Amino acid sequence: MYDPSHLRTFLSVAQTLSFTQAARRLGLRQSTVSQHVRRLEDATGRQLFSRDTHSVELTEDGEAMLGFARRILEVHEQATAFFTGTRLRGRLRFGASEDFVLTRLPEILEGFRHDHPEVDLELTVELSGTLHEQLAAGKLDLVLAKRRPEDPRGEPVWRDRLVWIGAERLRLDADRPVPLIVYPPPGITRALAMEALQRQGREWRVACTSGSLNGLIAAARAGLGVMAHSRGLVPPGLVRVPERAGLPELGRVDFVLVHGRRHPSAQGAADALASAILASGDRLHRPGRRGLGQPDYRP
Repeated sequence: MYDPSHLRTFLSVAQTLSFTQAARRLGLRQSTVSQHVRRLEDATGRQLFSRDTHSVELTEDGEAMLGFARRILEVHEQATAFFTGTRLRGRLRFGASEDFVLTRLPEILEGFRHDHPEVDLELTVELSGTLHEQLAAGKLDLVLAKRRPEDPRGEPVWRDRLVWIGAERLRLDADRPVPLIVYPPPGITRALAMEALQRQGREWRVACTSGSLNGLIAAARAGLGVMAHSRGLVPPGLVRVPERAGLPELGRVDFVLVHGRRHPSAQGAADALASAILASGDRLHRPGRRGLGQPDYRP
């Protein structure tokens, strides 16, 4: 009833909220992407996206289809791997940004390890900017991280809006510098937050710096200040800062997969993990049962 190619296209559009970016990711024409989505909507008898010339959003039925599409494709790929007898081997050095500490990324990695037990997966959790530097230096094979808006590198997993968040009881004084809770350099959200405040002419001060997302969350929950964060990944216990606070718009941010130098021993595993993440990108918007605990992984 549901063509796997149509489901893959649907997931790409749902994760990027862009028919154009989905077409680039899949190597298809934009008209083909539209056709795939239309045929899937015909098959379900439901509208999966609400779209106009400016935006693309999932409908309630589209949200429901996310889980179904992911599970159908997972079973399809498991069956294909079983009957083709492909077994991946080798060492894969994978880097994930701090943004995914509290998401369901561990479940995706657990599924990958189950499907490819002979791959030696080495995980590094770091700041996005640091991961990009390590990838360029040949220390990583695949990275899942944020990128700056002007950076063309990487395959989009999804696009999200950056928002200001803080403790619900926090109140900002318009006559005093904005207290910022930030990652250290080269943190991408740090730079975007400071640039936005500078464009507005608003003074700011650094109230807390931490290389750990858990450290930033603790400071924000204590009411020390505000932080720029992905709208889809707002941690429990924190809320969006209301518009009446007068903080500037932060714009959008892309979460991307970037491959390093194509080492033959890691290429197959990197491609397989990238496919698993792209197929399950909707999981990264949801809190996980367990996070990427730093004590269990190489820092």
